[in-house]
Amino acid sequence: MAKIAVLYDAGQAVLSTFDPDEVLQRILGIARDYFHLQNVAILLLDKEAQQLCVRSQIGWDQGQDQIRLGLGQGLTGAAAVKKQPVYAPDVTKDSRYICTAQSTCSELAIPLMVRDEVVGVLDCQSDQLDPFDKDTIELLTLFSTQASMALQNARLYTLERQRARQLEAINAIAQQSTAVLDLEELLSRVCCLIQQAFQVSHVSLFLRDEGELVLRAHHGTLTPRAAPENMRFPAGQEPWSSILATSGTFIEKDLGGTPEHLKFFVESASRLSIPLVSFGQTLGVLTLDSSTPNAFRESELSSLESVADICATSIQNANYVERMKQLAYLDGLTGIFNRRFFELRIMEEIERARRYGMGMAVIMADIDTFKPLNDEFGHLLGDEVLRQVSSLFHQQLRKIDVVCRYGGEEFAILLSQTSAQHAVAVAEKLRKIVETWQFPGVPRRVTISAGIAAFPDHGTTRDELVRAADTGLYAAKQSGRNRVCSSHLARAASAGN
Repeated sequence: MAKIAVLYDAGQAVLSTFDPDEVLQRILGIARDYFHLQNVAILLLDKEAQQLCVRSQIGWDQGQDQIRLGLGQGLTGAAAVKKQPVYAPDVTKDSRYICTAQSTCSELAIPLMVRDEVVGVLDCQSDQLDPFDKDTIELLTLFSTQASMALQNARLYTLERQRARQLEAINAIAQQSTAVLDLEELLSRVCCLIQQAFQVSHVSLFLRDEGELVLRAHHGTLTPRAAPENMRFPAGQEPWSSILATSGTFIEKDLGGTPEHLKFFVESASRLSIPLVSFGQTLGVLTLDSSTPNAFRESELSSLESVADICATSIQNANYVERMKQLAYLDGLTGIFNRRFFELRIMEEIERARRYGMGMAVIMADIDTFKPLNDEFGHLLGDEVLRQVSSLFHQQLRKIDVVCRYGGEEFAILLSQTSAQHAVAVAEKLRKIVETWQFPGVPRRVTISAGIAAFPDHGTTRDELVRAADTGLYAAKQSGRNRVCSSHLARAASAGN
């Protein structure tokens, strides 16, 4: 009756909670207190790796709790394979014994079973020789059955909670995809939601851009190997070529031997990558990094792939909205940006220059004697001159610069990270190209005049800079046209007459 009472009390204790860590501690505590064991551990089976991993222990020597045992390895591995208790009354006489505590004299390994399937092993060690009699082994075996049920219940409870979190994340991401149409904000929010819901170390979103994959958003606890703005990689380079070639989920279980330049984060030990595909087009890659090896499980893939599908659709929608916005900011005749876009971007450029202590400049340019050209040769030819001048400007400027049709035959150009001296040189280059260009159907030379203003030399606000550039343009016109002037009226940068 005493043994039945012990078993009943033990069962009640381990089955009264669903918290996995608490279940483990109660199992170990009961094994130690009820059965007077100095060293006791629970090893759980990693099905994918086919290894037994120490989940919790009492009394083992320092560092031994990190060992991983293959099936059949050690007494615990033997118990898992045989699906029955394995007992070594004197470990010095059993070749299967693997030392985890110097004080151990005997070891009893009991498989933890759920529906004839091994989920782990209860490992009991004693500092005495042959302390486990038949009744004690039988009682511990019955207790291990209750422990197995408690662990399975806790695992199922944890999985349900995990699935609930993941479903909430999928729902939240789906809601964000309709509520947030700004691409940068959307990507940032999605990374944050995924990282929290799937409890991974880091989440990143790489999007394709002209043959490259570019980091557009990331969130987590790992340290990037390079500044995020420098994370641009050729799509044909590893690991991207392998990831994109699969068109499916790509898991790298252990990045320990991976070359450093193929690891995006310093502490990354394993990585999962899912291509973002929408209507047959690969838009980019969603990557999840973990600081521990073999961190990603097959059970999570369906939820993550659903998230990736939602992300791909959301990105496609945001790109479409962005294209619609761009059309609203494009000049219908020339195809370059219009004045509305100029007013938006100049404020952004001024703020960036102020925040990072870098210069920026404005060029106001005007086609000389354009009205007489229109009157003499007709509006169709005048329109073609406008288109060709716009194209020349666009070809000669950097990608980060912005050229806009300000109105009529006047253009406004924004130069990022630029000094006044460099802005004059850029304007002068544009002036010379237009002056020497052969415009089909126009028998006379076409020229431009330009004025420049730089931040902070000529102003620190939108109105101050535009007024200063206009002043320079007016000075260039008054000085004979076909020249570039700064806002200081006294000096022309060059003259073409």
